[in-house]
Amino acid sequence: MDFGSILSNTAVYLISPVTIAYALAATGLAVHFGYAGLLNFGMAAFMAIGGYGYAISVLTFGLPWWVGMLIGLLGGALFAVILGIPTLRLRADYLAIATIAAGEIVRLLFTTQIFDEYTNSADGLAQFNGGFRDANPFPTGTYGFGPWTLSANDLWNRVFGIILLAIAILLVWSLMRSPWGRVLKGIREDEDAVRSLGKNVFAYKMQALVVGGIIGAAGGIVFVLPSAVVPGSYTTSLTFFLWTVLLLGGAATVFGPTLGAILFWVVFAFMANLLPALAKAGILPMSDSQASTLVFIFVGIALMLLVIFRPQGILGDKREMTFVH
Repeated sequence: MDFGSILSNTAVYLISPVTIAYALAATGLAVHFGYAGLLNFGMAAFMAIGGYGYAISVLTFGLPWWVGMLIGLLGGALFAVILGIPTLRLRADYLAIATIAAGEIVRLLFTTQIFDEYTNSADGLAQFNGGFRDANPFPTGTYGFGPWTLSANDLWNRVFGIILLAIAILLVWSLMRSPWGRVLKGIREDEDAVRSLGKNVFAYKMQALVVGGIIGAAGGIVFVLPSAVVPGSYTTSLTFFLWTVLLLGGAATVFGPTLGAILFWVVFAFMANLLPALAKAGILPMSDSQASTLVFIFVGIALMLLVIFRPQGILGDKREMTFVH
């Protein structure tokens, strides 16, 4: 087995666009679940709306790339309002079911032939990053070293994503230290007590859903910067991966989602490279494809173990997670 190649392919995910995108989306999910106690299983829909909003704005309407990204973020906010009005008064388990259904509805809307003119249905959209790449401040060339050897466009994708992630982290950190954030944590723990103090619980939940939705849409934009937007990427498995990232780092923490995304993708990439190599070497009694599928089984087991033994995550405080029980 070529362990050098395995480690090199794994190291790429330390600062890959997909890792940054997951960190952003998980940060939005932390606002929903970690701080507001909203059991949202439809974060894939927010990412899809962010990515499609950006791509359609550029390809169909010829808007500048930065305007398209703003439209993608506004799309995430609008979807949060549309989703929140009928669902935020539901009990947690019913809210989870409703958000799963909403996520699937959004994905299927992007695959239907009705909107083929705008979405290209199941084939998705590409060739919309030209304006973004033209704004690249880095001269053409090669940057970095080893597994992190990047072209100018690859570097620009990562730098832009890290900037968005830093803004999102700073925003969440500021909000959760404010009176608004303290009310939100109170709602998470006991919304009836907060309501008895005269606070509009529904309004606070809606605001949290919008803030987290915008951050999730930003994750969707970063997710599509390297290549294309494809509806098959936004299945429920994406949402469950985001939950694994969130619980791994810590649901009620500011930096937990970022740490969780890095750990998740490094481990996932390592296993995805190692297990097929073990199968090829005859160490595992299975084919390469079966070994690749085994990675997802391990992710599911890891998620169950996290929920059972450390629901607060690596950076989380057990006292911050009492609302889970």
